[in-house]
Amino acid sequence: MKHTLSAILVLFSVISFGQKQLKEVVIENKQKGMQKATNKVGNTTIVTSKELLKAACCNLAESFETNPSIDVNFSDALTGTKQIKMLGLTSPYILIAEENIPSVRGASQVYGLSFVPGTWVESIQITKGAGSVVNGYESISGQINTELIKPLKDIPLFINAYADTGSRYELNTQVSHKLSDNFATSFYIHTNVRTGKTDMNHDNFLDNPLSKQINITNRWQYTNAEKGWVTFFNIKYLKDDKQTGDVRFNPDTDKFTTNYWGSEINTERIDLSSKIGYVFKDMPFQSIGFQNAYSFHNQQSYFGLNTYHIKQESFYSNLIFNSIINNLHHKFAVGINFNADKYLEHALYTNYSRIDSGVGAYAEYTFDANEKLSYVLGTRVDYQNRLGLFFTPRLHVKYLAWNKGVFRFSAGRGKRAANIFAENQNLFASSRQFSILDSVGKLYGLNPEIAWNYGFSFNQKFSLFSRSAEFTIDAYRTDFKNQVVVDLMQSAQEVLFYNLKGKSYANSVQFDLNYNVIKHLNMRLSYKYYDIKTTYLLGDFQRPLQPKNRFFANIEYETHQNNDAYWKLDATLHVVGKQQLPNTTQNPVTEQLPSFSSTYGLINAQLTRIFSKKFEMYLGGENIGNYRQEKAILGSHNPFSNHFDTTILYAPVFGQMYYLGLRFKIY
Repeated sequence: MKHTLSAILVLFSVISFGQKQLKEVVIENKQKGMQKATNKVGNTTIVTSKELLKAACCNLAESFETNPSIDVNFSDALTGTKQIKMLGLTSPYILIAEENIPSVRGASQVYGLSFVPGTWVESIQITKGAGSVVNGYESISGQINTELIKPLKDIPLFINAYADTGSRYELNTQVSHKLSDNFATSFYIHTNVRTGKTDMNHDNFLDNPLSKQINITNRWQYTNAEKGWVTFFNIKYLKDDKQTGDVRFNPDTDKFTTNYWGSEINTERIDLSSKIGYVFKDMPFQSIGFQNAYSFHNQQSYFGLNTYHIKQESFYSNLIFNSIINNLHHKFAVGINFNADKYLEHALYTNYSRIDSGVGAYAEYTFDANEKLSYVLGTRVDYQNRLGLFFTPRLHVKYLAWNKGVFRFSAGRGKRAANIFAENQNLFASSRQFSILDSVGKLYGLNPEIAWNYGFSFNQKFSLFSRSAEFTIDAYRTDFKNQVVVDLMQSAQEVLFYNLKGKSYANSVQFDLNYNVIKHLNMRLSYKYYDIKTTYLLGDFQRPLQPKNRFFANIEYETHQNNDAYWKLDATLHVVGKQQLPNTTQNPVTEQLPSFSSTYGLINAQLTRIFSKKFEMYLGGENIGNYRQEKAILGSHNPFSNHFDTTILYAPVFGQMYYLGLRFKIY
């Protein structure tokens, strides 16, 4: 029974988290909010639900504010959508998965992170650099895997209510029921609305969209340690509606007119997924897992006089077999997966519909024979109807140089097809003309993106003045062999898409220091330097809207507990360096921006009172210093002119924002 239970846990980690993730669960059980996975071969940071509670964290896109590994920025001045970056590259270059099944991709690339409520998340695993071949070939700068709360571990009832000064209101209700010791189900309902119109910079445009969302999930889990079975099944439904633009815009009377500029983005989504795993009874080191997922995504939207509609049906299937070679020091995983996507896409009144499909096989070998050295060597071969036949090699090495001093190295290749309209929807909210300069490729006339990522990390844990401390340095480089260049430097009146004609690279260096200053008081400091350049038609430029320098500081403090009651305080400082801005020299002088933005800082803080294990309240603020971009929308007084642009956003539009919330639990 003991060996079978251990095997079940191993299998659970494989089909839920991916390869070599069991140790991450151990870290979470120690109640660390965020920590480097020291025992993992890859450069992985574990973010638990405890860390997510340190900020408002209304959805997954907003859950990285206290994490220095991920950069968070607004994508435009209208929708309030937050965009994440890793190693200086935007989310399309990150493989984003939910319980190890690719989730935010294709049609959901821009808004998909806002479709996962933060209260549903159990943990997040962030891996820098090339990821495991088990998870696919698209990862270039890293992987983010989100684990939702497991029904068998869930509590009977959880309620979270939230309201802020931006007229945003949310309610999360989570109910779980154990049908037996092995079988449980959970039912989650999330609703949010934004009802008030705010225009703090007085440009007659909404600073945040009017919105409403209903998000429902039903999860089922069956785990039988004696028989060796682990099974999950999920059903999800989402409806998300946004309206933005001029504060006077009324879609009933002004849609597709030049009365007032307005936009609506209406999305409906259905997801079904299953995971089945089996541990061989007489061979607890050997298991097989089978993942399947279907999704339907329907977005109907317009931006002023520009229309963009996209429907995507996707199917994903992955079969994984894990075993050993002679002993537990030599492990391997092999498998095969299949995916298909049907796109019905209409952009700017042009049909770009298509069907993509591919099949791949992979093998991954893990060596872990001593405490000093371990490595993971993987490769996969795929055939995709638009990418052709190609190989994807990946390598991860971990070396324990001395006590608590760990070096890591990784290298790997990634390949992906760029969905130029879905990934750059913010550009529709401008007067720019869209031009695709190449025509020989199989996707919008463009070739696939191919890049190599390689880098190293060093992590050292030590004591400083008898208090625990940790220092980390990461250095990575991404070299693009081909890239779909989104050129905003050529002209303020157009955006050009074309295959890379010269060079494109992203260098990233990050220094982190974590220190337990005194009992209950922890501090995190981080500095990041980016050197990211691309060859455009006008020459080599720093990547627009990407700062070269970022500084991060976070402090967290907890008081002593008294009958389960205590206070928690968390404060975060972000300092964002100057950024290259797109070319606006062809605009009238009043609608021009400088070549570079100014440096600015943001302060967020939250105070939480835990009254008992069942009830707590929290009060917080974002952008407490009230920093706002002085001119967020070009041509706001004449939005149907040829110099209207809402996309050159380097700082917040909305000023100070304060929020209040409560959490109630029944055990």
